[in-house]
Amino acid sequence: MIDVKGRVAFLTGAAEGLGREIARELVAAGMRVALMDVQGEKLAALTGQLRSAGGDVLPLVVDLADPVATQDATEAALAHYGPPRALIHNAAVLKEVSMSDVTFEDWRREVDIILGAAYVLTRTVWPHMVAARDGSIVFLSSGSALSGFVKETAYTPGKHAQEGLMKVLALEGREHNVAVNTMSTGRPIDTPMSDSHYTEEMRIGIVPPSRLAPAFAFLAGIDADFATGHRFNAFQMSEAIRVTRG
Repeated sequence: MIDVKGRVAFLTGAAEGLGREIARELVAAGMRVALMDVQGEKLAALTGQLRSAGGDVLPLVVDLADPVATQDATEAALAHYGPPRALIHNAAVLKEVSMSDVTFEDWRREVDIILGAAYVLTRTVWPHMVAARDGSIVFLSSGSALSGFVKETAYTPGKHAQEGLMKVLALEGREHNVAVNTMSTGRPIDTPMSDSHYTEEMRIGIVPPSRLAPAFAFLAGIDADFATGHRFNAFQMSEAIRVTRG
């Protein structure tokens, strides 16, 4: 394990839900964090809260469906902080639309945020991590990464492909000590996305996203010798961390 205090993390989807709680956990661990999200007002509010608590954070308003804007934001984070110890791609969009009704533009936007941004973000920081022989990359996974769901015409393919990208990068990064993994939630979580998509049955056992955040801070401090090419369960890992902390 690597001491992450004073180290840098780049985090997407930071303005609300799970991303917001991950941001708080990373700052609590002493990391400096570049916060990326398309929701400017919510991102500004979170930035103010974290800075008031002594956090060193950089808000970057960016539409992750736009590859040029995503690269520009990542390069701005690099210019401000230097190479990150951790890259956590948490952002995603889920719109339940059947194949009969989905437009290519809407399909492409979901896939671009989930998979395209994963590529652009990683491609931009990869040379720096390889040169430093230091880094941990985490893509947020889900049940959709393994199973198909009705009307997830874009979300499910995007998550499946993200798992494949992780496996390729893990193989390539191992010799450079760059860990690449995915993290599923492990439990349904109470977020704006769940509010609009979860049925009452799916909400059974739902937990606040703060219960999952410790796992992401933990993976921010690992290297390839510890674990790479794995799909972790955030709920189980976070519960184990809490037991260890006492």
